Amino acid sequence: MSGLVHVDSLTKIFGEVQALGPLNLDLGENEFVSVVGASGCGKSTLLSVIAGLTDQTAGDVLVDGGPIDGPGRDRGVVFQGFTLFPWLTAQGNVEFALENERLSKKERAAHAREHLALVGLQGFEDHFPAQLSGGMQQRVAIARSLSYRPRILLMDEPFGALDALTRRDMQSLLTRVWEQHKLTVLMITHDIEEAIFTSDRVVVMTPRPGRIRADLRVPLERPRSTGMIEAPEFRALFTQIRELVHEKAA
Repeated sequence: MSGLVHVDSLTKIFGEVQALGPLNLDLGENEFVSVVGASGCGKSTLLSVIAGLTDQTAGDVLVDGGPIDGPGRDRGVVFQGFTLFPWLTAQGNVEFALENERLSKKERAAHAREHLALVGLQGFEDHFPAQLSGGMQQRVAIARSLSYRPRILLMDEPFGALDALTRRDMQSLLTRVWEQHKLTVLMITHDIEEAIFTSDRVVVMTPRPGRIRADLRVPLERPRSTGMIEAPEFRALFTQIRELVHEKAA
């Protein structure tokens, strides 16, 4: 076994449909890994099992050597939908995630402000979700998930509902936050450019039942800049991944 997250022979069956596996995957400490693949290949199911939201049918999923027993504070989750409480301000949404922490009310407030600042939302602490753009709402969701200092951040198409320009801004923000915060990230995405730009590795899954078709290291230095998208090594990796995603199952 190796890695902070260790997935061994994972299989997931819904009724008579085998969605996943057998599948093996390791995520290292402070590593950023994206998973891409055709729609319906089981990417979100994989994330859901690691998050403890769905039980596997067979196989082992371990975090730091121990089995997963439901959701845990060691794993933060960000979904495509912003999942904010509309009756709470940005500050209130982040503080809510800290209610089970051993912090005073003053400490929770300071902690929330710190993480909202981390995602560039200074001055918006008292705004309600309806007063924020989609990109800003997702920043609050990221701040909330990071506020209790999980070791692992699980992201399921976090920028899928955003327009192209906002999405690019959020990708840059995410890489900056990750470089500062340093934690293990697993991101599910349909966007190959997004996967390459943000990640250390890109994992390509086969059509259902989802298995690992390829596990590719991204040969780009950090910190990343949007100009890298036009670099020959970026375009070559993009072409390779796109061909793998659309390759027919063997």
